[in-house]
Amino acid sequence: MMLPQLENLIKIDDDITNDNYGHYPDKRSIESLLYYGLVLVDKPAGPTSHEVVAWIKRILEIEKAGHSGTLDPGATGLLPIGLGEGTKALSVLLLGPKEYYALARLHSHVSPDKLRKVMQEFTGEIYQRPPQRSSVRRVTRVRSVYEFDYLENYDRLVLMRILCQAGTYIRKIIYDIGEVVSSGATMVELRRTRVSNLSEQNDGLVRLHDIADAYQRYKERKDEEKLRRLVLPIEHCLAGIRAITVRDTAVDALCHGAPLAVPGVIAVPKDLRKGELVGVYTLKGEIVGLAQTAMTKEEIEQNVRGIAFVMKRIIMKPHTYPKAWRSKGEQSTNISISSEVDLDKLENENPDEF
Repeated sequence: MMLPQLENLIKIDDDITNDNYGHYPDKRSIESLLYYGLVLVDKPAGPTSHEVVAWIKRILEIEKAGHSGTLDPGATGLLPIGLGEGTKALSVLLLGPKEYYALARLHSHVSPDKLRKVMQEFTGEIYQRPPQRSSVRRVTRVRSVYEFDYLENYDRLVLMRILCQAGTYIRKIIYDIGEVVSSGATMVELRRTRVSNLSEQNDGLVRLHDIADAYQRYKERKDEEKLRRLVLPIEHCLAGIRAITVRDTAVDALCHGAPLAVPGVIAVPKDLRKGELVGVYTLKGEIVGLAQTAMTKEEIEQNVRGIAFVMKRIIMKPHTYPKAWRSKGEQSTNISISSEVDLDKLENENPDEF
C-alpha cells in the first residue's frame, strides 16, 4: 500500500529495493510493528496522559512508548502514542493543528450573538499566558486560532469547536472569553478530535481494553488480525510533512547520522524548498528519519555530488540495512541551512495545551 506522502514524487533516478532487508510498513512482523508502531488511544476521563502511556507499555509488554500533546486528566479524546523507536516521529505532530470540542459554563446568561462576536475576536493570532498549573514558563506568547465555532447551547452551557495551533490552552481561552463578556466562564468538558493529520473521524480511536484484548489474542492464539487493526505503522503519523525516497545503499549511513548526498536520492517533491523538513523513506516506504533540505529539486537534478539533505532525527535502528559506506578518510561538510526547524525546542515549548 502506497503511503499518501510518497505519492506524486518526481523521480531523480531509478533503483530497486532488496527484500532481504527491512520491511514494508504494512507487512512488518508484530515484533517490528510494536517497535515502529502508533496507537491512537481514546483517552478516558480520569487518568493522566502519562498513566495511559504506562498502561500501554504494560499491556503490550514493551519498554518504550510516548505520547504527543498532553491531555489533562479530565479531558478525553485523541492521544497519539508512539511505540518503541516510533516515539521519535511524534514531534512532527506538533507542526500541525489540533481540534477540540469544549463545553463551557457561563456564570450568567449571555446572548448567542454577543458570544459569537467575542469568539471571532479570539480567532487568528492571540496573546496567551500559560496558566499557573502548566509545565512551561509562564510568559506571554502568540498562538493561532484557525477556526472558532459556536455550535449550540443549553441554558448557560455552550458547546464550541476550536481548531488551533499546538500549545494553545483551551481552558485559558474560555476563561478570557468570560472576562470579555463580563460574566465569567469555566471549561466543563474538553475532547480532542484531531492532531495534525490524525483525526477521530477518519482514523478511528482505540480503547485501552480493546488493545488488551487484541494483544492477548495474539499471545494465546497467534491471532494477529485485531492487533494489526489497532496498531498502525508509525509512518501513518508523518503524512503531515512531505517525503523523499532514498536507495538502500544510503540507509545505514543515514541511520548513523550521515548527511544525504545527491547520489543517494531517488525521488523528491516537485517544488522542494531549501530549509524544508521532510521525511526520509526507503523504497519500501519505511521511515528512516527526518531531514532538512539543503538543495532544491532542480539543484539535485543538476549536480552529481554534494549534500542534498541533513538528518535532524533518526528513527530507524542502525544495521537494519547493510553497511555500504566508508567510515574513514571522508571529508566532512559544514552547511548552513535557513528556516531550521528545531524539533527538540518544539517539543519542550509544547508539552501540553490545557
